[in-house]
Amino acid sequence: MPTTTRAAVVESGGAPFTLSDVVLDEPGPHEALVRMVATGLCHTDLGVASGGLPFPLPGVLGHEGAGVVEAVGSAVTGVAAGDHVLLSFTSCGDCRNCRGGHPAYCATWLPLNLLGGSRADGSNTISRDGEALGGHFFGQSSFAERALADERSLVKVDPDVPLESIAPLGCGVQTGVGAVWNVLKPDTGSTVVVLGAGAVGLSAVMAAALTPATRIVAVDRVAERLSLATELGATHTVDTSREDLAEALAGITGGQGADGAVETTGNVGVLRQGVDALAARGTLVVVGAPPFGTEVALDVNGLLGGKRIVGLTLGDSETQTMIPALVRLVKEGRLPLRRLISTYPFGDIDRAVQDMKSGKTIKPVLTF
Repeated sequence: MPTTTRAAVVESGGAPFTLSDVVLDEPGPHEALVRMVATGLCHTDLGVASGGLPFPLPGVLGHEGAGVVEAVGSAVTGVAAGDHVLLSFTSCGDCRNCRGGHPAYCATWLPLNLLGGSRADGSNTISRDGEALGGHFFGQSSFAERALADERSLVKVDPDVPLESIAPLGCGVQTGVGAVWNVLKPDTGSTVVVLGAGAVGLSAVMAAALTPATRIVAVDRVAERLSLATELGATHTVDTSREDLAEALAGITGGQGADGAVETTGNVGVLRQGVDALAARGTLVVVGAPPFGTEVALDVNGLLGGKRIVGLTLGDSETQTMIPALVRLVKEGRLPLRRLISTYPFGDIDRAVQDMKSGKTIKPVLTF
């Protein structure tokens, strides 16, 4: 049976989130109905809500959901009613990258997650007053009291861990962690630089602190965030409102440069500085996403020392293994994610948005 639920709807690009009753389609064979307990708010949600991406509006966003399964489709085998689950991105499961353990690079990732607004077969998951809404966002559209989620978006998690404490693992945290663990893979004694101390950047700092890297440098313009980065494992900080980044990194590394860097700001000027600051054979991971079509100029001769620039989506994570591991680290206190989270009642979503935009909050989590 279809399910009526309350959702935060974006009516048009640039419009605020407004609470509205919507109708969820009944679960398909590979879908589940999830009662939401919490969901993170991510910059990607804000980018789509602003009209910056061609997602069909009016629509329901949200892609860091956490909740309890209420019902499952006829072919679902991975979860059952009553299971606690995190909701992450979806993927086809059949293409070369999915089969190779890289579902974040699924051949159909963009339409299934970010742009399509409907199931792969074109059918809609959400409607209002008989009119289809944009839905199926990251296979979930979790800005609602209940979400219809793809089975491949669902990850069963430890029921003893409070869901509001781990909701951000579905996107932002696994992105920052994956940049370090899955791409940089720091060697003993290496230097990791994290450009930007927001939720993704601070997740990268926490991840680097669990590796053999001996120098972890957090870079930002906000002193309070740099102080938090130090508490989370950064050995050095650079406040670019007061220091020149190139000079500071040269001093920290003894002129050798960084072995690895994670660029989270989406600022191409910062990206260029990060590339220039790399050591020979160093790697820069590009996470921050400026508007489509943005280009950056690089010194080609500066790349010939073996420097690598790697783009990244969702940490290149295989969610069924990565997310449970992160949940365990949170439970054991080794990944202090709670330091990033501020909770808001679902009805206060617009206050959470404003606090995120102003920098007052690092990672808002909406609770139901």
